[in-house]
Amino acid sequence: MACGATAQPLLNLELSHSQQPKRPYTFSLCSFTKSRLSPKPFSFQSKDHTKLNIFATPSLFSRKKPGSHVAAQSDYSSGEEASSLLPESAYQEPFSWSSVILPFLFPALGGLLFGYDIGATSGATISLQSPELSGTTWFNLSAVQLGLVVSGSLYGALLGSLLVYPIADFLGRRRELIIASLLYLLGGVLTAYAPDLSVLLVGRLLYGLGIGSAMHGAPLYIAETCPSQIRGTLISLKELFIVLGILLGYFVGNFQIDAVGGWRYMYGCSAPIALLMGLGMWSLPPSPRWLILRAVQGKASLQEYKEKAILALSKLRGRAPGDEASEKQIEDTLNSVKFAYAEQESEGNILEVLQGPSLKAFIIGGGLVLFQQITGQPSVLYYAGPILQSAGFSAAADATRLSVVVGLFKLLMTWIAVAKVDDLGRRPLLIGGVGGIALSLFLLCAYYKFLGEFPYVAVAALLLYVGCYQVSFGPISWLMVSEIFPLRTRGKGISLAVLTNFGSNAIVTFAFSPLKELLGAENLFLLFGAIALLSLLFVVFYVPETKGLSLEEIESKILK
Repeated sequence: MACGATAQPLLNLELSHSQQPKRPYTFSLCSFTKSRLSPKPFSFQSKDHTKLNIFATPSLFSRKKPGSHVAAQSDYSSGEEASSLLPESAYQEPFSWSSVILPFLFPALGGLLFGYDIGATSGATISLQSPELSGTTWFNLSAVQLGLVVSGSLYGALLGSLLVYPIADFLGRRRELIIASLLYLLGGVLTAYAPDLSVLLVGRLLYGLGIGSAMHGAPLYIAETCPSQIRGTLISLKELFIVLGILLGYFVGNFQIDAVGGWRYMYGCSAPIALLMGLGMWSLPPSPRWLILRAVQGKASLQEYKEKAILALSKLRGRAPGDEASEKQIEDTLNSVKFAYAEQESEGNILEVLQGPSLKAFIIGGGLVLFQQITGQPSVLYYAGPILQSAGFSAAADATRLSVVVGLFKLLMTWIAVAKVDDLGRRPLLIGGVGGIALSLFLLCAYYKFLGEFPYVAVAALLLYVGCYQVSFGPISWLMVSEIFPLRTRGKGISLAVLTNFGSNAIVTFAFSPLKELLGAENLFLLFGAIALLSLLFVVFYVPETKGLSLEEIESKILK
């Protein structure tokens, strides 16, 4: 069946100077039915004598009639190949902000609860050890016991990352976040009402299991359900929620620090937020991409789950149930996943994430979260108080005030990253931020070596470190992790990245003090600075730009 079109109404196109090709393009349009017919070319010419095929990009026509296929052929007038004037990634999915708020907000509460635990623990440990304020008879904790209280949630997060690895695709993103909210709720309540240390530690472990599940499920759900053109903004906003959680924990700690048993309130305040998160996730639909994945894996009826995916996407975008736009998007995703599985027909094994394109994705995502930690992030931030005290600032002894100031600065810099990530892209923020991290670490080294008479160097270096981290590794690492893995192994891949993150966090945190005694502060920061330079080289030569690409385009264009 030949296609017919009138040129006049389709010529209302204006190309900016930057969009005009340097050499004239000629495009031909042809249409085919399922039977094989010879193409009947059709083209028209714009005012600058450039022949355009206006059907070559989905940014102009997002729907095609069923049963027909529109193909575009392009060539230079000299016979050389040319790429499409408007690439497929230029397509902007229509959406309303009101429809994306809740599918982002409820998963992001999982990040807020993670940050809240960091902030609340800083005040809770002071309250818990006070003979007058702890409200317990077991306040005299040993160093090991206190360490278990502080890092209990970290151990839980490590365990949660391990547990979720083999079952992530079975549970699905929505159910995983509901389970995470229940673990948060149970852990917070158990910790708040703990009658003794053993129950307190169990509560901390359960809360940590919630962290491990939430930090895996939240970026997955957000990345798979939001429009591609704002994916960077929303996943970076999740990092902002972590910082907000830290600040909230600091403020609750400040209000309750003088109350008897104040540590119980500090930990218990997480319970209402966890309940809100669970109820919110219950009201949201499953990830449409997860539904398609399970159908293609043969775990459910293809037609049934395809219809469920269409309804889920319609709900997520605030459209009428089963609308045509959602149907087309799901059809495109289904074809993409089918194509991926056609290349590897077996479902794969538990180590599939370490093979082929998934291995490349893990090197990128896992490498970023590894460098995020081994450039000293846990140590520099956790030991900010002692660093400033050694720099001669007695006010650093007031841990709560210092923490709030640093937290507010982190919030400001994270907001800058959120505002610019979908404008500037991932790579510019990473390259600039990691370069600043390296500079700040060398400044700390220089302070301890020969600039001890200038304490403001330490302050400037710390603020530079915090600011650069929050516009680079902080939000961008998790953004890249959430979008770089193929759908086929995305659940397992993010589980492994989360495990890498928390594992390296634990190692750096626990190794900081012994290394500081062994090497001295100046040499330790020199070591971190050298690692930061290595991470900068890794970003420059290995990390791709994913701005504006759909998850399917990332899989087909970057990982193949």
